[in-house]
Amino acid sequence: MEEINNMNNMNSKKILYIDMDNVLVDFASGIALLSNETKQAYEGNLDDVPGLFSLMAPMPYAIESVKFLAEYFDVYILSTAPWKNTSAWSDKAAWVKKYFGDGKDSVFYKRLIITHRKDLNKGDYLIDDRTKNGAGEFAGELIQFGSERFPDWKAVLEYITNNQLCQHYQEPLK
Repeated sequence: MEEINNMNNMNSKKILYIDMDNVLVDFASGIALLSNETKQAYEGNLDDVPGLFSLMAPMPYAIESVKFLAEYFDVYILSTAPWKNTSAWSDKAAWVKKYFGDGKDSVFYKRLIITHRKDLNKGDYLIDDRTKNGAGEFAGELIQFGSERFPDWKAVLEYITNNQLCQHYQEPLK
C-alpha cells in the first residue's frame, strides 16, 4: 500500500507504455480518407501509404485517458512504424504533437519510442492491441486493448483504477 501512496512522487511512478495504432490512433479513420486510386495502388500494404499516419483521428477517449494516466504513471508511447514507409516515423511524431502539444509541458514531450522490439523496453505495463513486435514478450503486464477484456479506454481505466494502480481515482470519462 505504501508503494501506491507514493505514486505521485515522480521517482516512484510505474512505467506505462502505450501503443499508437488502434490504441491511441484510429487507424481506419486514416484509411477512410485515402482516394480509391491510392487504396488500389497500395492494396495489401496500406500502412506503406506516405502521409497516412498523419491523417488518423484519435480513438474515442484516448486523449482524456492518457492525460489522466499521466498523473499516476510515467507514460511513454511505444509504437512500431512500417519499415518501408519512412514518412510514418515523422507522421507519428507530428500526430503526437498535434494532439498532445510539442512543448515541455506535453505529456509525451520526448517520450515517443519507435521500435520493432517492444520487449527490449523495461516497464511495468504496456497497452497494446497486438502481441507482435515483442509486445507478447514484454516483461511487464500486457493490457491488450481491443480484446474482450479491454475493448476500449473505459475498460482499461476501470481495470487500472479497480486494481488500485493509481493512488486516487476521479472518473475521467463521462
